[in-house]
Amino acid sequence: MSDVNGVMMQYFHWYLPPQGNLWNQLSLDAEGLAAAGFTALWLPPAYKGANGINDVGYAVYDLFDLGEFEQKGSTATKYGTKDEYVGAIDRAHAVGMQIYGDVVLNHRLGADATEEFEATPLDPNNRFQPIDNYQKIEGWTNFTFPGRKGKYSTMEWHWWHFDAIDYNVDNQQQKAVYLIKDKTFDRNVDAEKGNFDYLMGCDLDMDDREVLGELKYWGEWYLDTTKIDGLRLDAVKHIDARFFYDWLKHLNSYAKKDLFTVGEYWSYELDALNYFIAETEGKIHLFDAPLHHNFHTASRQGQSYDLRQIFDRTLVQHQPTLAVTFVENHDSQPLESVVENWFKPLAYALILLREAGYPCVFYADYYGASYRDKGRDGNEYDITIESHRIILDRLLQARRDYAYGIQHDYFDHPNTIGWTRLGDSEHPESMAVVMGNGDAGTKWMDVGKPDTTYIDLTQAVTTSVTTNADGWGEFRCEGGSVSVWVPM
Repeated sequence: MSDVNGVMMQYFHWYLPPQGNLWNQLSLDAEGLAAAGFTALWLPPAYKGANGINDVGYAVYDLFDLGEFEQKGSTATKYGTKDEYVGAIDRAHAVGMQIYGDVVLNHRLGADATEEFEATPLDPNNRFQPIDNYQKIEGWTNFTFPGRKGKYSTMEWHWWHFDAIDYNVDNQQQKAVYLIKDKTFDRNVDAEKGNFDYLMGCDLDMDDREVLGELKYWGEWYLDTTKIDGLRLDAVKHIDARFFYDWLKHLNSYAKKDLFTVGEYWSYELDALNYFIAETEGKIHLFDAPLHHNFHTASRQGQSYDLRQIFDRTLVQHQPTLAVTFVENHDSQPLESVVENWFKPLAYALILLREAGYPCVFYADYYGASYRDKGRDGNEYDITIESHRIILDRLLQARRDYAYGIQHDYFDHPNTIGWTRLGDSEHPESMAVVMGNGDAGTKWMDVGKPDTTYIDLTQAVTTSVTTNADGWGEFRCEGGSVSVWVPM
């Protein structure tokens, strides 16, 4: 975490238009974001994707092309050029914010040529089950990076650097995961589909010495080039957890500091997240996907959801120092596990105003977004994500000024819950938070300040509350709403 009561923003969303201006926009936004209370930004993958300027960044083509070379139809990435990227990071640093780079190491797409080799086709839904005989196939596995011409690295990628692909030029109709000759899937990966090492594209063989050497070298080059402060690791459930431990240990040694690192392990199973944390010896934070799922469920069920259970089976409940909490992100954006708009202020209060977890605010929730997307029924829909910037700025202010010290929870009613923060020596003012998913409600809570008048920072409730001689008060919220009470 970048600071006491630090807050991260995911500074992008999946459907940003391919205008190549995000880095320049960040340079303009940085000062305002820092003033609002953000202390770190998670930026999208900055390297060239297989779809050039239209690529969000997760279909990785060339890690060394940060928008510098004419490849895949463009010089710039979806977000801009290398110089603009480095300049935006410098600007964020100048106003006191840290930058976390998005790192995708699992796979490669957009190869420059095909190669022939032998492989065994496996059932995509059961990676232990062959569906055909061991055979010769032709795959897109040769990456030569002709636009870069060996600058920064002369290594080219071939079929032997990968352990599996999912496309055979000679049999394009067959749906299979092709396990390449003499290769095995990684251990210590998620157990879904039998073994979830393979995700997409050309899956890197993390046991290959050339691969490991190149990834370590690239990590050094990336740190030197960008001066980032931390890493967001993509799709960690698909790579042997021990690889990340060793790779990060190498980079920390090279940087002579501990880089903040958070992994995306998209699973609602707490045991799976705890296993990864154990295998990486607590060196990598994880996004709290189970908490996000609870938010999704609560927002859909409305008053029938028991708010006392909102933190049940979540990472922040069981591993509070390693949980990065979030409401929405780009993975939940494509109509999969949406948190309904009415519940987002409550959810953000639950991650921003409590003592546990490192909260992450989603770009689209702050700025709003409009785009078209396909639903599960295959039809396209016009999607609008409402901007919650007004309430988020107030919650960020409350986190910065009041969310300190001892926390007392009042999770004693299925539809109305609350908590107080009593402040500390440097931030002596206290705060009370109360929320409900049904009718308007009240909570009798101790804020430790006798005969003190409090007002609702969110302005949802306009009347004030004055505590009694013992420092207790009856704090109120409107129905389906959250109120944050601070001294007047």
